[in-house]
Amino acid sequence: MADAPRTPAAPSGDALAGLSPAYFGMVMATGIVSIASQLLGHAALSLVLFVLNLVAYAVLCTLNALRALRHRHRFVGDLVDHLRGPGFFTSVAATSILGSQFLLLGENTFAAAALWSLAVVLWITLTYTIFTGLTIKEHKPPLDKGINGAWLLAVVATQSIAALSALLAANLGQPLRLELNFLALSMWLWGGMLYIWMMSLIFYRYTFFTLEPGDLSPPYWINMGAMAISTLSGSLLILNSPDAPFLLSLLPFLKGFTVFYWATGTWWIPMLFVLGVWRHVYRRFPLRYDPLYWGAVFPLGMYAASTERMVLAMGIGFLDFIPRGFFYIAMAAWSLAFVGLGLELLRRTRQSIVSRPGT
Repeated sequence: MADAPRTPAAPSGDALAGLSPAYFGMVMATGIVSIASQLLGHAALSLVLFVLNLVAYAVLCTLNALRALRHRHRFVGDLVDHLRGPGFFTSVAATSILGSQFLLLGENTFAAAALWSLAVVLWITLTYTIFTGLTIKEHKPPLDKGINGAWLLAVVATQSIAALSALLAANLGQPLRLELNFLALSMWLWGGMLYIWMMSLIFYRYTFFTLEPGDLSPPYWINMGAMAISTLSGSLLILNSPDAPFLLSLLPFLKGFTVFYWATGTWWIPMLFVLGVWRHVYRRFPLRYDPLYWGAVFPLGMYAASTERMVLAMGIGFLDFIPRGFFYIAMAAWSLAFVGLGLELLRRTRQSIVSRPGT
């Protein structure tokens, strides 16, 4: 497995050089918990998380730009690394989710559209850079050493653009409304196909290779998170169907596949909890702060938000208890990860002070 990514406590030296490409997972997690808060009626909490997310996004953009300039070799090397490369897709999803926050919380269509444009550019650039690089590189790891749940971040990135496109379509007039809905539909379908490809490899790795506790890193929760965001995108398409004739003609298909995605994501939840108990209780793997845990917070928040939208889109009110329950689980997980980040930053600050000459 890849080395645990470092926190962005020190924007220079080794800390900057080793900054994980997947650190935008913090923005993804904070953003979706904020959106779930808004959807479920916790407006004040949603706003606080929105402001915090703006700060986190700005800091991470700055640190990644500095890393690309000062440590170009490490940065480019990560792009074509089988374990670290897919982490770059968190920047796409984080940008899209922040755009969704601007739209849902601030009703700022201009900012949402600008972030949508950036997300599309990032998605195109990263998709063809990473997968071309992984395809043509000469030395490749075996399957059990080269794939984990982080690969499904490519699915999350794709579906995040589908979701933001659908949200923008509902707030813009024709003909952009039709075009954005068609893009959202296309990305939704492509994301589903990509999940089938990648999940087949991950499930094969699960069941036919030895799995050590260290291999079961938090990004495996993206197994569920990718299906949760696919559910969200499908639900938004269903809600938009009255404004797009081609969506209306596909309505039974949209509803069927949205439930298909939701059911698949739901199946993963008990499995992932059982594997977590095996990892930390039976095999006694240390439970301490790791930046990768943001990748476990995001699926929980996304499951709450996506189920809430599906309930609304399909009129299945008997599932209404699920998003409310999972919102509190996601909020608790986010709080633990945030406290862990704070303690880690405090520890690093103390280490830096103690290590200074003359102290």
